[in-house]
Amino acid sequence: MTTLHNTLEKHVADGSMPGAVGLVALDDRVEVAAVGSTDFGGTSPMARDSIFRIASMTKPVTAAAVMMLVDDGLIALDDPVAPWLPELTSPTVVRTPVGPVDDVIPAVRAITLADLLTFRAGYGFPSDFSLPAVALLFSELMQGAPQPQHVAAPDAWMATLSRIPLLHQPGDVWLYNTCSDILGVLIARVAGRPLSEFLAERLFEPLSMTDTGFEVPAGKLDRFTGYYGAGPTGGPELVDAPDGQWSSPPAFPSGAGGLVSTADDWYAFARMLLAEGTFDGHRLLSPASVRRMTTDHLTAAQRAASTLFLEGQGWGFGGSVDVAETDPWNVPGRYGWVGGTGTAGHLVPSTGAVTILLSQRAMTGPTPPPLMRDFWRYAAGV
Repeated sequence: MTTLHNTLEKHVADGSMPGAVGLVALDDRVEVAAVGSTDFGGTSPMARDSIFRIASMTKPVTAAAVMMLVDDGLIALDDPVAPWLPELTSPTVVRTPVGPVDDVIPAVRAITLADLLTFRAGYGFPSDFSLPAVALLFSELMQGAPQPQHVAAPDAWMATLSRIPLLHQPGDVWLYNTCSDILGVLIARVAGRPLSEFLAERLFEPLSMTDTGFEVPAGKLDRFTGYYGAGPTGGPELVDAPDGQWSSPPAFPSGAGGLVSTADDWYAFARMLLAEGTFDGHRLLSPASVRRMTTDHLTAAQRAASTLFLEGQGWGFGGSVDVAETDPWNVPGRYGWVGGTGTAGHLVPSTGAVTILLSQRAMTGPTPPPLMRDFWRYAAGV
């Protein structure tokens, strides 16, 4: 009989990654497996509380923080964001997506909070990363794979963003990633304090997410995993060691992909969403805000236009929402997202199921790697 441990162990044994942690939960039944080591050197055995770079699993957390501000009455979904982000007061749009960045027209309307939450503000990644306006996101803003020690501080980052035109008019097209980083800056400005402080007080402390943040303190580095990409021959190559880029606070705390966390920490976040915003008897989010986060907001045409989605997926706030059953794990209503560092966290509001996979190997494209597919297949059969 296949077990969660066996499912993960197969992919560690083949040498593709040193270790992984998986969590599958349904109601009060929680199965956790930790296999392998924190690095290829075998420094420490992988453990349930090992800390990983969760990359884009940060996005749902950022969206939840935004909805707290909405619940507080400090900002509304239909509000233009320019009062807090004056750099976006008069955005321009390239005349055609393939055109030069100096051939622009004015945006037809202001960018709203809803535009940012649904990734339809006009900034972000399409399927073609070489488009001139998209290339600037990589070269000027350091978008792409997280590299926290190489990104400018929020005010300088926003000043640079203001000089980059939108790829599409606000509201028209779903584009990946950049909107979550903009939301991170917005949270800090609306709340009047750094993003890291707001998340710690409003989310991480109430949820007892004691190992989640934008850096790993020195006393926890022995639990921090190495991170690997593909080397010149295709085999794994160390990208970031435990004492690397996450060992000190970043100038720009990335709301798109900057957090580190553990399986149990992200599970606490998922449980809060499943409980419609409550945790241990305390309300963090309104039920209406949780429903908005976990509801697909895209049109059929917008879903079809994005090659970054798997078939049958739409987008809520900060994460995908399955709209059709295309595989055993694609249950309509499943909410969550994957991280480019080989991580994934999902929950199914209708059943109460949660699946979390934390591994150490960079993804090379939008298609889930074999470990992720096998993990989801296992979870679907539980």
